[in-house]
Amino acid sequence: MSRDARKTAELLTYLSGFGNEHSSEAVPGALPVARNSPQRAPLGLYAEQLSGTAFTEPRAQNRRSWLYRIRPSAAHPAFTRTDNGTIRTGPFTETVPDPNRLRWNPLPEPPEGTDFLAGLWTLGGNGDATQRTGMAVHLYHANSSMDRVFSDADGELLIVPERGGLLLHTEFGRLPVEPAQIALVPRGVRFRAELLDTSARGYVCENYGAPFRLPDLGPIGANGLANARDFQAPTAAYEDVEGPVEVVNKFCGNLWTATYDHSPLDVVAWHGNHVPYLYDLRRFNVMGTISYDHPDPSIFTVLTSPSDTPGLAGVDFVAFTPRWLVGEDTFRPPYFHRNVMSEYMGLIEGAYDAKTAGEGGFVPGGGSLHNMMSAHGPDRETFDRASAAELRPQKLDDGLAFMFETRWPMTATAQAARAEHLQQAYDDVWSGLRRHFRPAG
Repeated sequence: MSRDARKTAELLTYLSGFGNEHSSEAVPGALPVARNSPQRAPLGLYAEQLSGTAFTEPRAQNRRSWLYRIRPSAAHPAFTRTDNGTIRTGPFTETVPDPNRLRWNPLPEPPEGTDFLAGLWTLGGNGDATQRTGMAVHLYHANSSMDRVFSDADGELLIVPERGGLLLHTEFGRLPVEPAQIALVPRGVRFRAELLDTSARGYVCENYGAPFRLPDLGPIGANGLANARDFQAPTAAYEDVEGPVEVVNKFCGNLWTATYDHSPLDVVAWHGNHVPYLYDLRRFNVMGTISYDHPDPSIFTVLTSPSDTPGLAGVDFVAFTPRWLVGEDTFRPPYFHRNVMSEYMGLIEGAYDAKTAGEGGFVPGGGSLHNMMSAHGPDRETFDRASAAELRPQKLDDGLAFMFETRWPMTATAQAARAEHLQQAYDDVWSGLRRHFRPAG
């Protein structure tokens, strides 16, 4: 844990808004005026564009930023292959897609000196990173700050802390992220993760496809769910460091390393919309029924990565935040369900209202995978309790869960399929559901 990191995090300021055209400079006068790439950039800096989408994508979807840095990104030695550790990438071919319901306990304690990158452990995913389709689910458990820099050319990283905070030092500035918050690092953006506490644990969605955006609101109207104004981008901060710095690049599923003679986090000013951001899940404006029935979980979507089919997401990030339940004559927990989408669910804190029983239970840091068309729903204990409950207004405020929901089946990695923390008796949570059928007459 770094007291300096905690103090730094407390003093940071941010730029508000989702998808905005932001600009920031750590030194006054570092941003050029009325052009992106003048003949001589201010303060002797180098002008460089970072494109997160193709040049010709529609303006509403186009992501790019201009960076004004001490040295250009091109000034580096050759990369060489390094060990992938426990990181895996789509296409996932170590095992076959499994129709069984799966649930894992939290990751075990890592060896001393494990940083965020070394602590990444891939559970599974789908698609093909080289085709920029699909996603991967990773977990992380770290007890050491990074002294190296990482970037992911395969996709953007949605970081969901469950225990302990991280201070993300990015090319665009610094973002602290703690449990009940999320942070997103865009594709190709370099960063290192410094611990705010003695250890850090959580989840990561690596999105190979279209960048996450806010979902359309349709008949909800102009307001609700995750409000754009609550997303926060960093202000410029740079490292003017001379000396060896290891930079690790994830490219087409493999890790590559190079030793720079300077820190690549040397951006003095920037402008654009391909930027990291932070969001506090406690600000999510929950929508729900005020008459009857449990709404579909899509009503809890925070971010979505659209596909080529309208309404069908490559991956949705869904958060189940504190909320009131008031439905009349309604089974209030999530209903029994078979879904064409595949669902990975994790728990950040407390308990989830449809998962209480079973070996190990559904606990913070753990997760479950319900693949395409695998039947799931409340366990017996939850069903019995909810079926007999007095239906008065009820506040669910003792848990925070989330879901990565994706259009394709997910394939578990070999390490996830054989993990000691995979619960072997998960199916038993539904074994006690009794027959209640009584034919009329």
